[in-house]
Amino acid sequence: MSNETAPAIGSDSPDRTRRRALYYLRAAEFVLATLVGLSVLAVGTVAVIAEVKGTWHWAIHLESTISYMGIFIGALTALLVPLVVTSLIVRGLFDA
Repeated sequence: MSNETAPAIGSDSPDRTRRRALYYLRAAEFVLATLVGLSVLAVGTVAVIAEVKGTWHWAIHLESTISYMGIFIGALTALLVPLVVTSLIVRGLFDA
């Protein structure tokens, strides 16, 4: 048997904690970027339907979709930009 003892529960090394935090930061970036992409896809889909249908009804749908998605994408971008900047700084400092 070995004389080494197992580390105490909840005692992570600083390097492991830093890598875990960077992982969650990257995951948040990917989730927000995916939501931005899906939002643009939704606007494009409504735009294609509005063009094919060619009615005022679908034009109204397109205008409201662009309006709401613009607000949504703006909010996502306000969250995404600081996350990306933080990620770049952390990767530069710790060379992760």
